[in-house]
Amino acid sequence: MLRISLRDGEKAIVNGAVLRASGRVTLYLENHAAILRGRDVMRPEEANTPARQLYFACMLAYIDPDGRDKHQQSILALISAVVSTATDPRVHVACVRFAHEAARGDYYKALGAARELITCEAASLEPTAGAESA
Repeated sequence: MLRISLRDGEKAIVNGAVLRASGRVTLYLENHAAILRGRDVMRPEEANTPARQLYFACMLAYIDPDGRDKHQQSILALISAVVSTATDPRVHVACVRFAHEAARGDYYKALGAARELITCEAASLEPTAGAESA
C-alpha cells in the first residue's frame, strides 16, 4: 500500500487522470498505479533542453500506457542524442541507468535517472566556480 499526502491545491496524476486536492488529503493506493505528484510533472514548455526532453518523453510513457510505443521511439532518439554529445562521465552513468530502467519498462525509476541528467546538464551550463576574471 502506498500513502500519498497532498496539500490544498496540490495536483497528482494517477493512471493518466489529474487529481487536485481540495484541502489537505491523504490517498491510499492499494494496488499498482502510475502516479506522479505535481512537482514531478513537467509541462511541455519546460522540456527545453535534451535532458528535459528525455524526462518529458519518459514521463509520458509512464502516465500514458496506450501511447507507450510512440513515446518509446522518442526516448530512443533522445537518449542516443544525449549519449553522443555527453563528455561528462556522470552523464554516461545516468544514461546507462536510464536506459536499463526504460528497457525494463520501469519508467518511474527511469525518471529518477532523467532527473540526474537534468542536474548534470544544469551544472555543465553554470559558470565555473572560482574562475578568474580576465
